[in-house]
Amino acid sequence: MVVAVAESGSVTKAAAALGIAQPALTAQLNRIDRSLGGNVFVRDRFGARPTELGELILRHARVLLPAMAALADDAERLVNGDVAKGETVRVGITGTALGGLFINQLHIAIPGTQVTTAMPHLADDVASRLARGTIDVGLVGMCSDVSPPAAGEVAWTRVCTDPMFVLIDEHHPYAGKPEIALAELSEEQWLCVSSRGCLEECFVSACVRAGFTPRGMGEAEWTTAVDQVRAGRAVALVEPGQLDPPGVVTVPLVGSPLRRTHYLGWRHDADLRVDLEAVEGAAHRAHRDAVRRSPQYEQWLAMYGMLG
Repeated sequence: MVVAVAESGSVTKAAAALGIAQPALTAQLNRIDRSLGGNVFVRDRFGARPTELGELILRHARVLLPAMAALADDAERLVNGDVAKGETVRVGITGTALGGLFINQLHIAIPGTQVTTAMPHLADDVASRLARGTIDVGLVGMCSDVSPPAAGEVAWTRVCTDPMFVLIDEHHPYAGKPEIALAELSEEQWLCVSSRGCLEECFVSACVRAGFTPRGMGEAEWTTAVDQVRAGRAVALVEPGQLDPPGVVTVPLVGSPLRRTHYLGWRHDADLRVDLEAVEGAAHRAHRDAVRRSPQYEQWLAMYGMLG
C-alpha cells in the first residue's frame, strides 16, 4: 500500500490501482502511521508525498516485496512439483467473458484432471505467472490493436476476435435497432464491464473518431452494470456471447469500432504437464458456446456472413 501511494502520488489513484475503496486505504495508512509512531506521507490537496520516515519504509519495502513474491512463487512450485502430467491444470484468466465456458470445456477435454483458476488483474500478470511456472495456461482478452505481452518463453495463440456490443435498457429508444452508431449514444453515461487493460483508452479514442467526447466512463462488474442499465442510468460496453438478463438488451455497434481479441498462452515447456492440443480445442469450443447462447451475436455474424 505504501509503495502504491508513493508511485501514484495520490491516495485516490493508489486505491483504484489496488482495487480497494479510498476510505479503506486511508484508514490503513492511518494505522500504519500509528504503528510506526510517525507519518509516512504528507497528505494534502496536492496529493501524497513521502516523509523522511516514508522514504525509509519505501527503501525496505522495495526489497521486501519482490522477496515475498519470490517466496510465494517458490512455495507454489514446491507444492505443485509432485503433481504428474494430467492430474492438474492451473489456469489464469483475465479480461475475457469466455473464462467460465473455457473451464467447462477443459473439464470435458481432459477428464479426471483437476482444474484450478487464478484471476490476475492484467494480461501482463498472466504472462508473468506463465513465465514463472505458477500457472500452466492463460486466457486473456485484449483490445485488438494490442499484442499479448512478451514474458520469458511464453507462447500465445489467438482464439478469436469479437466486436464489443452495447448493453441498453429494453425501453431505450434504440433497443429495437439491429445496430447502433456509436455517435448516437454521445449523450449517454457509459459503463465498461471488461475494464482491465487499455479498453477505456481505446473506447475514448473510438468516441473521438466518431466526433464526440464521452460524458463519462465508469467501471462495473456485470451485475452492477446490468442494474444500472436496467434503471436507465447508463449504457454499458460489453462483450457479446452472454445471455441478456431481463430488462436489458445487447445491440451491436455500427462498423464494430471496438474489438476484443482473446489469446491463449502457455510456457514453452507446458506440454510436459498439459495436453496443449486439448486445451486449445477447449478454448475454441468455449467461443462457439458463447456464440450459440447469444442470439444477438449469432444474428450479427449471420448478417455479415461470418457464421461458421
